[in-house]
Amino acid sequence: MKFTELGLSKPVTDALAAKGYETPTPIQAQAIPALLQGRDLLGIAQTGTGKTAAFTLPSIDHLVASGKRAMPRQCRMLVLAPTRELAAQIADNARGYSKFAKLSVVTVFGGTSVHKNKIDLSKGCDILVATPGRLLDLIDEGHLSLSAVEIFVLDEADQMMDLGFIHALKRVVKILPRQRQSLFFSATMPAAIRDLSNQFIKDPVEVKVTPVSTTAERVEQQVIFVNQSEKQALLTMALRSLKIDRALIFTRTKHGADRVVKLLAANDIASNAIHGNKSQPQRERALGLFRSGEVPILVATDIAARGIDVSGVSHVFNFELPNVPEQYVHRIGRTARAGADGIAISFCADDERPYLRDIEKLTRQKVPVRSLPENFLAEAEAIVKSRKPVPMSRDEQNGRNGRAQQGGGRGGRSQGSASSDGEPRRFFPGKKKFAAKPAGGGRPGGNRGGGQRSAAGGGGGGRGR
Repeated sequence: MKFTELGLSKPVTDALAAKGYETPTPIQAQAIPALLQGRDLLGIAQTGTGKTAAFTLPSIDHLVASGKRAMPRQCRMLVLAPTRELAAQIADNARGYSKFAKLSVVTVFGGTSVHKNKIDLSKGCDILVATPGRLLDLIDEGHLSLSAVEIFVLDEADQMMDLGFIHALKRVVKILPRQRQSLFFSATMPAAIRDLSNQFIKDPVEVKVTPVSTTAERVEQQVIFVNQSEKQALLTMALRSLKIDRALIFTRTKHGADRVVKLLAANDIASNAIHGNKSQPQRERALGLFRSGEVPILVATDIAARGIDVSGVSHVFNFELPNVPEQYVHRIGRTARAGADGIAISFCADDERPYLRDIEKLTRQKVPVRSLPENFLAEAEAIVKSRKPVPMSRDEQNGRNGRAQQGGGRGGRSQGSASSDGEPRRFFPGKKKFAAKPAGGGRPGGNRGGGQRSAAGGGGGGRGR
């Protein structure tokens, strides 16, 4: 089957031809005809199955056929994604697919200029791709209305739930028009996700492609049992000895990702980290260097890695095994794309063995065990001794400067940290302590100035904003 046989309009098929796409993936072949008929859709599909095109292509045709124009501070199609990277990727694809249809595409998500978001939305747009936090901020401030939404897409619903966006999603569904086409995608479909889907979609067509319990057939999986303290040396040895095009290295925490990057640099191996505490420019720079192959090693947390769709990833390293087994499937699915082969190597410490058992139970297969390299202890010791002092990176220096300016300090709470989906958290200053006023309305201690003014609150009884 060809894209030209699915009933898509000429502007869309021309855009696909310009990209060199001829044959739809299974989810595209199943979903596009139903969506062209205006049906709601429930899609069970992982990242990398082609679901972005599956919902974008027929939606472009719908938006063009309806003949409506985007009004100021409104959008005609809303796509919600859990992370900045996934939102940016969806928007880039939508721009490419709609270039001959001349539809406007706007993104709003944390880490970008709120002022620019407001300007973009003031003109209105055809397709808006957003993360929930920034979207609701702009709605609450009156810069966006969802009253004209014709198509609503919720992507990666299971990840939305994991990130705690359930309340935000329920708020959004109350704001949306009742008459709309709704598309709901999730890699897994437990009871809680299915209950959520029932609030968004009506009488949907259900499309199921590549269940999450299956792992990529072309991925060679390995697990190496190693002490936690020896993992860094093992990773260094692997990166030096293996023929690697691009490698993704997964850690469970943001701090762990930064530490891996720093210790690799101490052994003259260049890499970058991507996680929720990185600013949007830092994340885009790291991804750009990874895509180009200039820095072919990227260390990531699970959440930040959602939406990374980079071809040529030859190796995935699970520096730390995920404590959620489904994440393992998502991780190793970053390699062996577009018909290529890939290798996934997991480092398993003693305390991670239960995680490995959960992964094998989910995937219904044993991960082959690989032994440590010969003379591992001696080589690991040599690697540790050969590490050089690493100067502070520009990103780390900028982060420290920012914390210092905001009063976070090393021991204090960082005011500039980010939430799990990369959107800035809102931290409110602690309540100031005021002495009770004496009878008669005088100020305590007779100080006409009201005592020392707070540098943060501006003195007096004002709110500490």
